[in-house]
Amino acid sequence: MAQRLNRDQIFERVVEILSDSFELEPSNIKLESTLYEDLDLDSIDAVDIFVQLRDITGRRPDPEKAKQIRTVDELVGFVESELDAAERGDPEPETQMPT
Repeated sequence: MAQRLNRDQIFERVVEILSDSFELEPSNIKLESTLYEDLDLDSIDAVDIFVQLRDITGRRPDPEKAKQIRTVDELVGFVESELDAAERGDPEPETQMPT
């Protein structure tokens, strides 16, 4: 089994996804950055982010939890909780992210 990512490593991966996918300057992506206002992302971008995060978590995201995420810090916390759920063997959510 792969070594568990720590919070800093998760943040680095999130920054990589955001900067590569949306041509954002990595130095402008902070934990306190809001996804929709500061980074100017929209709901379609959010779906793309969660598709890419599945590569990190190995799990289908819970759309109800995903809809509540507003900041990069909350996104990092979401990935942490998904990794915890995967380690515990929790079942994946039944519902799919909207397309």
